[in-house]
Amino acid sequence: MLTKKVTRQELLIIAAARQIQNGDVTILGIGLPIIAGAVAKKTHAPEAVLMMESGICDFEPRILPMHVADASATRGYGYAIDLFSVFTTITHAGYLDKAFLGVGQIDRFGNINTSYLGTPPDAQRITAAGGAPEFYAYAKQSILTMKGGEFVEKLPYLTSPGFLGGGDEREASGRYTPGSGPAVLLTPKGIFKFDKETKEMYLDTLFPGSTVERVKADIPWDLKVADQLGVFPVPTDEEIIALREFSPRSSFSSPVAVQLVFENFKRRIAAQKAAGRAN
Repeated sequence: MLTKKVTRQELLIIAAARQIQNGDVTILGIGLPIIAGAVAKKTHAPEAVLMMESGICDFEPRILPMHVADASATRGYGYAIDLFSVFTTITHAGYLDKAFLGVGQIDRFGNINTSYLGTPPDAQRITAAGGAPEFYAYAKQSILTMKGGEFVEKLPYLTSPGFLGGGDEREASGRYTPGSGPAVLLTPKGIFKFDKETKEMYLDTLFPGSTVERVKADIPWDLKVADQLGVFPVPTDEEIIALREFSPRSSFSSPVAVQLVFENFKRRIAAQKAAGRAN
C-alpha cells in the first residue's frame, strides 16, 4: 500500500527493482541498477544474489557505490572473485540470470551503443562497453534502463548485440545463450518489451503523465503499441522507505538532487555560524 507522495524518479527505480525476483543471480551496473538492486534486496527479493563486474558477489549495498570496485559494496558480501572468473565461472557457465544494463543508444531490436556518439573516428567517446557485451550475450535475461539516451534507426556503433536484425537471427547465430536477449527497457516515459516472434520493440506500459504521442515523438521508426497498455507499477511504502534510506538524492533528477544537497549544506553552515555567535 502507498500512503506517501512519490517522485517520477522513484517510480522508475521501483519499476526497475521489481524486475529482480527472489533468488535471481543478477549483475548490476553503476547508478540506477545498483539502486534498484538494493531496494529489491531490502524488500521482495532478500535472497537475490547481487554482483558487480569487479567480482564482488552476493553483497548488500549500504550506500550507493561510485564504481564497480567500491569498497562500500563489500558489506555482507558472500565472496569475491577476479574479473576473469566473473566472465568464465559465472557468466559463460550459465549461472547469470539477469544483467542490468544502462543504454546510451538503442535500435528497434534492442542492439545498444554505449561507446560513441557519432561515427568513429570522428566521434565523442562515452561510457564505453565495460562488461556489457559479455553480460548481454550470456545472461538469461537483460533488463535495460535509459534515462538520457536515445532511440535510433541505425546505431553509429554496435557495443552490445540485442536481437541483431530481428526474428531468429540471434538464436540462429549460435553465439549466445539460448532464449537470452533484452527482456524489457525502462525509460522515464514508459516500459518497452520485445515481440516474441519479430523481436521488435513495442510500447507495453506508459509512465504516469505520458502519452503514446509523446513516446512516439522520440522514436524514428513506426513504434508498435500493445493492444492493451499495462498499468505502471505503484510502489509500496516499504519500497519507498528502502529507497530513501539507501540513497535519498536518487529520489530526484540529478539537477534537483544537486540543488537540494547544496541548499542543505548552506543551511548547515548558517546554523553552525548562528550557534557560534550564540556561544
